[in-house]
Amino acid sequence: MSSEVAARRDAKKLVRSPSGLRMVPEHRAFGSPFGLEEPQWVPDKECPRCMQCDTKFDFLTRKHHCRRCGKCFCDKCCSQKVALRRMCFVDPVRQCAECALVSHREAEFYDKQLKLLLSGATFLVTFGNSEKPDTMVCRLSSNQRYLLLDGDSRHEVEVTRIAAVQMLTEGFPPGGGNARATGMTLQYTAPGAEGMTQLKLTAGEDANGSRRQATAWLVAMHKAAKLLYESRDQ
Repeated sequence: MSSEVAARRDAKKLVRSPSGLRMVPEHRAFGSPFGLEEPQWVPDKECPRCMQCDTKFDFLTRKHHCRRCGKCFCDKCCSQKVALRRMCFVDPVRQCAECALVSHREAEFYDKQLKLLLSGATFLVTFGNSEKPDTMVCRLSSNQRYLLLDGDSRHEVEVTRIAAVQMLTEGFPPGGGNARATGMTLQYTAPGAEGMTQLKLTAGEDANGSRRQATAWLVAMHKAAKLLYESRDQ
């Protein structure tokens, strides 16, 4: 990839919307696949009452729009200002209680899992029906649009082309609990190819903590896949 193309992928600009300041990609085609579009606000004339508690709006009871869902609420039902990174807001924005809860949960992805995906982990990687896996480092690109696989060769998988993700697990720890993640299969459409292409990631034997890093990366990627599907269903 040329440095010029890479610069275009990562270029951003500051824009002002009715909801606040947003730092968005300069070229929309290079936006994060995990992002959400700003919702259309419910017109003021269509919401004479709070859409949560049914309080009537008047001179003293003002209406506020939730920046995530676009619905109208009174101050009591829409008082929280929470970071909304999936819409690229620079500062925390006003959200209703339900949306604020969702945004708080997503903050863990941006604060923890996304950092793991960007830093990468080492896997045994099998492409399609190949019988011989390659040792490769898999990481998410800085603009979050590509899975980059580096080893003896280099491959890119566009995140938006991933159609299915399945976690591979084994056993259950003593005393109960969740099974341990050992790998993952991804099905995606490759440019110019017919049908689906399969990619299998397998965490190798533990060496200097690499197995632990790989397991954490798999869990983070599984969470990322859920956000990706939510973005598609918006």
